[in-house]
Amino acid sequence: PLFLDAQALLTYEVSPSWQINLLGNYARNKYNFIPETQQSKFGTISVVKQLTVYFDGQEINDFETYLGALSANYRKGNDLQLKFITSAFRSFETERINVQGQYLIYDVESDFGKENFGDTTNLTGVGTSLNHARNLLKATVWNAEHKGKYKNLRWGVKLQKEWINDKIKEWNLIDSSGYSLPYSENEINLQDVINQRISLNTFRTMGYLQQQWVWGSTTEYSLLAGARYNYWSLNREFCTSPRVQFSVHPEWKRDWMFRLSTGVYYQPPFYRELRGFDGSLNTGIRAQQSLHFIAGSDVHFTLAKRPMKFTAEAYYKVLNQLIPYKIDNVRLRYFANNNASGYATGIDLRLNGEFARGAESWVSVSVMQIAEDIKGDSYVKYYNKKSEQIYPGYSTDTVAFTRTVTPGYIPRPTDQRVTVSLFFQDYIPRFPSYKVHMTLFYGSGLPFGPNGLNRYADTLRIPPYRRVDIGFSKQLVAEGKTDGRKGFSRHIDSAWLSMEVFNLLQIKNTISYRWLMDNFGNQYAIPNYLTARQFNLKLIVKFR
Repeated sequence: PLFLDAQALLTYEVSPSWQINLLGNYARNKYNFIPETQQSKFGTISVVKQLTVYFDGQEINDFETYLGALSANYRKGNDLQLKFITSAFRSFETERINVQGQYLIYDVESDFGKENFGDTTNLTGVGTSLNHARNLLKATVWNAEHKGKYKNLRWGVKLQKEWINDKIKEWNLIDSSGYSLPYSENEINLQDVINQRISLNTFRTMGYLQQQWVWGSTTEYSLLAGARYNYWSLNREFCTSPRVQFSVHPEWKRDWMFRLSTGVYYQPPFYRELRGFDGSLNTGIRAQQSLHFIAGSDVHFTLAKRPMKFTAEAYYKVLNQLIPYKIDNVRLRYFANNNASGYATGIDLRLNGEFARGAESWVSVSVMQIAEDIKGDSYVKYYNKKSEQIYPGYSTDTVAFTRTVTPGYIPRPTDQRVTVSLFFQDYIPRFPSYKVHMTLFYGSGLPFGPNGLNRYADTLRIPPYRRVDIGFSKQLVAEGKTDGRKGFSRHIDSAWLSMEVFNLLQIKNTISYRWLMDNFGNQYAIPNYLTARQFNLKLIVKFR
């Protein structure tokens, strides 16, 4: 991968009340994926197969973004604040894929009593897959925005114009034992063929109004209420979402805060959600809706004379008008229909503070479940005369009867049940200008499934994500100290140089799967791995 990011923020004070800010950002992320070989075993206890794949070609994805923003800020005391913002960004997304996989499928001896147990025996499949894409997406977004605050009243309004141009040209070819799939005697059949040119010119407006009331002498009570609105010219949908939060700050020995909140949230679709698997647009798609119920608390305390903060939050969300989607390699592919409902529930715990004096550290644990029920989805199971299920490609029995299954709730692609992260930093003894930090991540496996429109099959799980990072930092310029510096260096407030090692233990984390199909219609998952180990050199300079 190649990452390039440049940012600039310039501030000019016209007067004590007026301030002008100019923000610029350029970012480019380029991913080069060059597969080589893959070998994996799969199947059931009694029927084991081995897949060996030899790859040619590569996949290059390039994302480039330009952003510019200009704002004018007005402040009169602590009561009145006004902001006027205009910004624009332009994004280019290029996908170039030409990957060929030549694969061999073997039977594997599964009888423990035989000498060749675990060895390959018969060659049962030979084939080639070819994935091809030449896609280019251009997006330009301009907006003008106003935000304001008067005492405990806040408001905002935003106008946004969007131009989208998309060119999609992609297809897949499966050749098994000399026959392209699906089989035809007279022609070569390609799969997932998309050849589209799309142009959109739309307008949005959005805004919010929020008021806070605070009362109480010893125990402090706070009520925060407000609403947001969204309108999009493409589907002519106008959404309003009221929200309210009530909090209590009792006068206890320890500094506790308790919160209860609820509200309706809308997520208006952007271009990607409109585009279906075949490249066509559903311009009548609606915003996804969520009704939230959240309870949380936090407490400030000292541990070994060092400041600490513990935060806990539990939530339940009722989800409606969901747009189902699948993860294809590293991109999201939407079904472009509001044909699902669901729920999300979980709890987040976080402890942060100065475990080492003057150095902030934290540890967090999250447990979550998110599922959806797609309207009208079902699939058929096949059985023989003995009521044993028949698996196409593995069983040759005659079908005696079938059974239609309605899957009901299935995990959403973001259903990561458990995540744990820890960040710890400390100063090196007797060398306070040197710091060392370590980060640990753990996330249980995300759901996935085979290619195609069958979301109900996405109940397999990727192996858990695990990573350990370590970094070393050197303070080049101490904050707030001039040390008699002259020239340009006197404008530098602080400077740090850091060296980081990501994925120190070189754990092979799976990001997605590539699927191959044999002449029986069976699909086999081949994992794509994230970078094993990566080094990062970082310089942070703060100016006065």
